[in-house]
Amino acid sequence: MTTLTGLEFRPLPIPDSISAPEAADFVEMVRVRNEIYRQISGHDDHRITADELLPHYRPNEYETRLCWVVVDDGRIIGRVGVDIPHEEGSNAVFWLIELLRETWGRGIGSAAHELVERTAREHGRTVLQSWAEHPAAPGPQLAPPTGFGVIPEDHIARFYLRHGHTLEQVERNSAFDLTGSFDGVERLLAQAQAASTDYRVVQWFAPTPEEFVAGYAWMKSRMSTDAPVAALEFAEESWDAARIAEHDSRYTSAGRTIQVTAAQHIETGELCAFNELVIGKDRTEASHQEDTLVLKEHRGHKLGTLVKCAGLLSWRDVAPQSSRVITYNAEENRPMLDINEAIGFVPIAYEGAWKKVLDV
Repeated sequence: MTTLTGLEFRPLPIPDSISAPEAADFVEMVRVRNEIYRQISGHDDHRITADELLPHYRPNEYETRLCWVVVDDGRIIGRVGVDIPHEEGSNAVFWLIELLRETWGRGIGSAAHELVERTAREHGRTVLQSWAEHPAAPGPQLAPPTGFGVIPEDHIARFYLRHGHTLEQVERNSAFDLTGSFDGVERLLAQAQAASTDYRVVQWFAPTPEEFVAGYAWMKSRMSTDAPVAALEFAEESWDAARIAEHDSRYTSAGRTIQVTAAQHIETGELCAFNELVIGKDRTEASHQEDTLVLKEHRGHKLGTLVKCAGLLSWRDVAPQSSRVITYNAEENRPMLDINEAIGFVPIAYEGAWKKVLDV
């Protein structure tokens, strides 16, 4: 039975600050978001404060980010988001629908999906792509065409299938215990250093020092071309100093810390591998390992191990009270998973990457 009386998809105003009078919807959206993630994962490692999330919603020249709060009889119960990249040739939107569990089964998600499709068409896009966590469960499992990884055919998966999406990729969510021994990390770092004598480790915190901006921008652009994406569609991104500055400010303007550990080719000075670690203002919360990449032409020298291990070892001084590091990798990215497993990352959850091509 569908009961949508009193339901509203209200465009979310983006305030100048969370103390502004118009910030009430944004602050409540973040509170509900955090509760939804806790309901799905069973932990608060995805929690973020409203002031720390706000910079990620401010307008920029690289994408259009649209968001609606789902209001049920005056109460915010979820959110709908559609991100529209500005890269030349981009044909996709990236979307999310998140609802409190107690509101499921009323047709709200389906109404929200109609909004997503309509918005994509209005912006001339024909590919919908989305990611969702699928907690482990018994029963039927779904595998992507890559042949790597499975997710349960749960309530969320059935929603995607019912609305015409296909599972394209499975990502592994892994965690490293920062409270345990680092003996293995130190041993692996020593092995990587012995195998990569033509490279040195360089590190910095955002904002990125001028000497590293060009190399970091080039590596960030290669994330859209060198990382495994199965049949998902990503237009090649172009990064420059302005885009690096905008990226860095999303963290620094809210007091979050992002450390970049990179491998630099000694002879040429080229940056050729990098790893990012992030934590919020509360240094007791979980840390997050974000982008990691080794440029294709520099693979085979243990640079992935080099930057990951060097980053983790230095992170003990940056966030000594953080209990673990969370990261995501495509299940078919066996080289990176091998590194993670050797370091001591263990799987804690799986995400499905879903895609739908709209009729034109």
